[in-house]
Amino acid sequence: MSFVDHLEILRGHLLRSVLAIIGGAIIVGIFNDFVIKKVLLGPTRSDFPTYGIICRIGKSLNLGEALCMKGLGIKMQSTSVAGQFSTWFSVVLIGGVIVSFPYIFWEFWRFIKPALTKKELRNTRGVIFWVSLLFFTGAAFGYFVIAPYTLNFFGNFQLDEKVENIWTIASYFDTLIPLILGAGLAFQLPLLMVFLAKIGIVSATYLRKVRKYSIIIILIVAAVITPGPDVVSQMTVAIPLLLLYEISILLTRRIEKERAKEDEEWS
Repeated sequence: MSFVDHLEILRGHLLRSVLAIIGGAIIVGIFNDFVIKKVLLGPTRSDFPTYGIICRIGKSLNLGEALCMKGLGIKMQSTSVAGQFSTWFSVVLIGGVIVSFPYIFWEFWRFIKPALTKKELRNTRGVIFWVSLLFFTGAAFGYFVIAPYTLNFFGNFQLDEKVENIWTIASYFDTLIPLILGAGLAFQLPLLMVFLAKIGIVSATYLRKVRKYSIIIILIVAAVITPGPDVVSQMTVAIPLLLLYEISILLTRRIEKERAKEDEEWS
């Protein structure tokens, strides 16, 4: 096909993806009361599931109340005429993207699938399932683990007792939503490493070689987003990221073995 024909096909995929986002946004809009009050504002309440679980873990480790968090006692406000409406619109739109993510990726996959060989199609079987699973797992991790620690840290941080934290509702959502989406994308690390290994950019040997530097970076990130200096809370964030890195090494090694076997058979 010509370049224009490819653009025409791409336009169809993009149009269907936009329609899917609109459909997802409508669903989120219908249940906006639950999504905003119960889900997005959940980390501000003391009955948020993460707080109780982490507190019980701390007590079982004889740390007392060191890991216990009681939600956010932060006042929120809207400082513009259309501030709450624009925030609501952003939440509904981004919610539509999250809800329709598997379909959006499926449309993307349908566009690039004809360019792949039979062997490449065989090697990427189930990619839509794994991408979706990792995305939603990462989003859940960002919501239940990273977001509460981050929000509590900033909510309890004060330059002086006379300076009171009063957030705008827009800044709250602008902090929370990127954490959730960012974690969902970060959990794509194993699949990204598999792709880079298939095209020969990275290898298991290289990933093992830079492992010590990667561990340091992951621990620094965990220390920044956790509210205190305790090791347990930092490990709660760091361990899943370290496991993803190790999984990436195993998958990359498997790809190298398959490639070496194919080269041997060809020889």
